[in-house]
Amino acid sequence: MFNVQMYSGSREENYALVIKQLDALLDGEENVIANLANASALLNQFLDRINWVGFYLVDGENELVLGPFQGLPACVRIPFGKGVCGSSAAKKETIRVEDVHQFPGHIACDAASQSEIVIPLIKDGRILGVLDIDSPEKNRFDALDQEKLEEFTASLVAHL
Repeated sequence: MFNVQMYSGSREENYALVIKQLDALLDGEENVIANLANASALLNQFLDRINWVGFYLVDGENELVLGPFQGLPACVRIPFGKGVCGSSAAKKETIRVEDVHQFPGHIACDAASQSEIVIPLIKDGRILGVLDIDSPEKNRFDALDQEKLEEFTASLVAHL
């Protein structure tokens, strides 16, 4: 059973705690959908000032399909190279966008979104999908968020 924690430490300590919680939630579970659902729920209760958090998974050769998420209904399919998610998947690198309206080809699934961070899920050199997090605030995500969310996804991928 999961108990909500009060994240009262430094940002680094809080991220360390949420990664520890992730590992405990996923320990012994092999179902990918269940693990991604719990990971998105965990991030949703941990992160403040966000309006969407979830996963897009590789479907076929060059397309992402909507996976488990928390937030409003979202775009279902995104081609590689399109929008922030598709660009992250194609490049296999994290993309942090301070103002989504300045990102060429941004796909607006939620009109309230102002900034976004997308982290690829890579296992054995192969792209599995992306973690997508949106915020209704510009400049919501910084270098520390990127570093720690990359650690979060690395821990997640180890369970997939």
